[in-house]
Amino acid sequence: MTMEEERFHADPAKGPTLRIRDLVVEFPKRSGPVRVVDRVSLDVWPGEIVGVIGESGSGKTMTALSTLRMLPKRASVAGSIELGARPLLSLPAAAMRRLRGDRLAFIPQDAMRALNPTMRIRRQVGEPFVLHRRMGVREAIRRAAGLLRQVHVRDPDQRIHDYPHGFSGGMQQRAMIAMGLALEPELLIADEPTTALDVTVQAQVLRLLKEIRARKGTSILFITHDLGVVAELCDWVYVMYRGRIVEEGSVERIFTAPRDAYTRTLLAATPTLFAPARPEGLA
Repeated sequence: MTMEEERFHADPAKGPTLRIRDLVVEFPKRSGPVRVVDRVSLDVWPGEIVGVIGESGSGKTMTALSTLRMLPKRASVAGSIELGARPLLSLPAAAMRRLRGDRLAFIPQDAMRALNPTMRIRRQVGEPFVLHRRMGVREAIRRAAGLLRQVHVRDPDQRIHDYPHGFSGGMQQRAMIAMGLALEPELLIADEPTTALDVTVQAQVLRLLKEIRARKGTSILFITHDLGVVAELCDWVYVMYRGRIVEEGSVERIFTAPRDAYTRTLLAATPTLFAPARPEGLA
């Protein structure tokens, strides 16, 4: 089966929501530049959930931050990144700021750190409507409460007035997802959004992301080190190692017939409920 046949979610008539080609990210050092992302190319198609998996330092978060144009100033970037037909790396900074939070949204790993502890939830979730849609404050708060309802926060008309510390970890992550969804972006980038959550809340967040894709057709780029999360959520997977993509494929193919030695090592290191089969020839 060819790669194109495997990727059954792709719609060639529309083209990919996100197209990255030959992305290189380097940081300066006295001994010479250090390359942390090495000629990475990937696609996210409309309505597709794509996982990028690898160990810490593999380059997956740097790839996501490159797409958002949120890398440290000392980083140098080469290659191309397109959201639809928009070339992101060459956009003026003001245009990129308008795009970020509107057509391109981000859910970070640690909601507690990302949310401003001095601002009520109503202001933080409603802010995209004010900044990008020039909406009045009352209407923005009403829309924000509606978003909390969509992400299954109980009593949203009341909880919208809380500060972040009044929310549990799972509710904080739901608030971050609500902020990301405010303007129905073309692409939602989620960087390990379930890492700090217990398994029950993690499962709820994953169900929510699948529900969002089904209801709104949102494309999602999901950064993770957890193969279990990939198996539960994603359609297509890119495996990264030392800044490079070493393998890509459908979730089913990656899990049943991995081709790269590093992917096989990741799978072998993942705990399962069942004992692995013994290799032939071993007692």
